Amino acid sequence: MNPSKYFTAEQKSRIVAAIQQAEKNTSGEIRVHIENHSKKEVLDRAAQVFAELKMHKTALRNGVLIYVALKDKKLAILGDAGIHAKVPEHFWDRIKNGMVERFKNGQVCEGICEAVAAVGQQLKAFFPYQANDVNELPDEISFKD
Repeated sequence: MNPSKYFTAEQKSRIVAAIQQAEKNTSGEIRVHIENHSKKEVLDRAAQVFAELKMHKTALRNGVLIYVALKDKKLAILGDAGIHAKVPEHFWDRIKNGMVERFKNGQVCEGICEAVAAVGQQLKAFFPYQANDVNELPDEISFKD
């Protein structure tokens, strides 16, 4: 199945709304990318997608990618250099583990939305919203067939 057709229009809207809500509290940027297969090790593929989406182009290098390979049942959360320099190792594991639990129960949309909200909360601690904040990256979901 085409990854963009996996979700209903309402589910896609919920994910985009979760991104927009999370970004209201932080100058950080969150992207969600969904595809069926990761032909590479999942973190390598997430890093490739991160670059393809030009997520490293944010002023504070504080973008975070939530990457999901649906059919391969793989996921990763990858932060740019600015956030990576501030957080401890295994920082994203709790969020990732929550996603895995939701996915096991067939609640993929819910798992993604909760992860986006949790990432936003973490970003807020290190990169609080600024009055002059500009939305540097698109909020829509990125899909690859």
